[in-house]
Amino acid sequence: MRGEIPEAVAIDPDYAGRGGYDPAFLARPLPLPVPGPAAAADVSAELRYHHFSIVMHRRRALALFTAVNIDGKQSRPPERTSDRWFLDPRLPASEQTGEDVYRDNPLDRGHLVRRRDPAWGATDAIAEAANDDTFHFTNAAPQHHEFNAGRTLWVGLEDYVLGNADTLDLEVSVFTGPVLAADDDAYRGVRLPRQFWKVVAMVKVDGALSVTGYLLSQAALLDELPAEEAFSYGAYRAFQVPVRRITQLTGLGLEPQIAADPFERLEAAPLPREVTAPEDLLL
Repeated sequence: MRGEIPEAVAIDPDYAGRGGYDPAFLARPLPLPVPGPAAAADVSAELRYHHFSIVMHRRRALALFTAVNIDGKQSRPPERTSDRWFLDPRLPASEQTGEDVYRDNPLDRGHLVRRRDPAWGATDAIAEAANDDTFHFTNAAPQHHEFNAGRTLWVGLEDYVLGNADTLDLEVSVFTGPVLAADDDAYRGVRLPRQFWKVVAMVKVDGALSVTGYLLSQAALLDELPAEEAFSYGAYRAFQVPVRRITQLTGLGLEPQIAADPFERLEAAPLPREVTAPEDLLL
């Protein structure tokens, strides 16, 4: 989001009252991803928000992953024209990537949990509080504007997931995060992720749990940054991939999600499917 005009985002000060991600939201338990040994010393406690949770990578000052429940039957997305972002008081500011990295450049504060995804509930007030919670900097990652706004990239995938949940009254759980690679290039003291992943879980009409993985790259949009302000514009790519591939890239334990991935039941591991249009974004 690139708006600079403050709006009436009201953060609920009672963080103890937030339920966070519900692992029992779908037909079978689907727990949070398990951080691998390499990240264990840098992982924050689960930060619970309204209808979603975030686990931070303290040293990278970015989310290791997010997890959100979406109830299409109770969706109440509010309309907004601008935004205002907040640090989470439960973490030191040094463990969050704040406004400085996004100022006067093509970087967006890319929502990991999309603002409309947790905006559901029995009342407008509940949905509004969940929507506002997505404006914590813990839920933002530096994304090139062309990547964040690309209809066949980040926003296209998000629109497809939420559109199906709304239209079909589905219950969906979504896990999202950056691939925090050791060789990510630094910019204003923050190493910029080149890839982002998303794992979408839903119960199909036959009652079976189905989980699909996606991997999206902004690498071609980020130059090697020999100077602080250098960016390049170029091609970017999105793929549907086996969830196991996301585990290999991130080190996260996603065994229940892997077990429900249709790709796992194929005799040979399929090659990634490149996503070139919204209709290619298959769940």
